[in-house]
Amino acid sequence: MAVGRQVDLLEPVNIAEHLGKVELYLGQVCQIAGISKMQLDYWTNKAQIPTRGKKQRIYDIEALETVMLIKQAKDKGLNLGAAIEAARSFRHASRSTDLPTQ
Repeated sequence: MAVGRQVDLLEPVNIAEHLGKVELYLGQVCQIAGISKMQLDYWTNKAQIPTRGKKQRIYDIEALETVMLIKQAKDKGLNLGAAIEAARSFRHASRSTDLPTQ
């Protein structure tokens, strides 16, 4: 089969549809968020961010989003407690607006 015909068989991939399956290790989350492992451990405990894994924490995309929101709030000058609350409120508000309308 010629390359041109092979390319015609392909369709665009919507990566967003698959993000829920992504699992990240502690080091990967730190690299993406731009924080230290010590910070991530502390934030995970303080904010009660759900993780999986026994020997090493595994974060899903929602946990990564929470970490990124906390980092954003901290960068804007909020203390950790306020940053955690802001992240929770933001996530709650965005989930409320994602509900389908009838």
